[in-house]
Amino acid sequence: MKKNIILVIKGFFMGIANIIPGVSGGTLAITMGIYERLIEAISHFFGKLKENILFLIPIGIGAVLSILLGSKVIAYSLEEYPLPTILFFAGLILGGIPMLYKKIKGNFDLKNIIIFILTFAFVIGIMFLKSSKDVSFENMNIISYLLLFIVGVVAAATMIIPGISGSFMLMVMGYYKPILNTINDLTSFNNIFENILILIPFGIGVLVGFVLIAKILEYLFKKFEVPTYFGIIGFVLSSLIGIFVQTEGLMFVPMQIIVGIILFAIGFVVALKLGD
Repeated sequence: MKKNIILVIKGFFMGIANIIPGVSGGTLAITMGIYERLIEAISHFFGKLKENILFLIPIGIGAVLSILLGSKVIAYSLEEYPLPTILFFAGLILGGIPMLYKKIKGNFDLKNIIIFILTFAFVIGIMFLKSSKDVSFENMNIISYLLLFIVGVVAAATMIIPGISGSFMLMVMGYYKPILNTINDLTSFNNIFENILILIPFGIGVLVGFVLIAKILEYLFKKFEVPTYFGIIGFVLSSLIGIFVQTEGLMFVPMQIIVGIILFAIGFVVALKLGD
């Protein structure tokens, strides 16, 4: 029972992370110590069906609860208290670095360092992409639903790859606010049928994307474990820059800074404990 509750909590944090532009659910899955098991469960879902279901259901419950219940809270927190909110997630990310360091086993050879630099630079480069104009879900046709499926695949890939924010990529494609507004509208029980029709192709795309990326990552972990973790560390550390970029130009009162530091420490400790 305790194990399942912990998995629900981890899923909850992963779900919230995917709501915040610049934060990756994959990053938090790594820092909380469930990334490889998550990849295995998705990639070989039917191989160990019962075990995988028992593992994925609590995570899924936590993720769904966080998205359904937390989307409005996170939107409000980012609007009114951006620094404390971002610092809490920065703590969650940094708290997993000690666990990641153990994975690289001290193999600081040139090849691994180059992989780290490339993945770090890749994520930084993505940050300079400009967001597209928001799409409209009015007058949907078959092409619009097909695009939603493709967007779902891309979003899943960026959600599961650490350091690359799924919500940020949705913003770049112009789908972030429309999707978030659709979820908020559905949870308010408005236009239920229309909103479900929008979310179904997107959701199917997300599922397909999860499986495809999980297969690729599983292969990399098996064949190139240490280099893969060097790449992951590059993704994770660069994601920290991504979330702090959002605070550029904002003014903060001393109390927000103090609360932010406290929340950073809490997030760091939570990640250390959940990553055990």
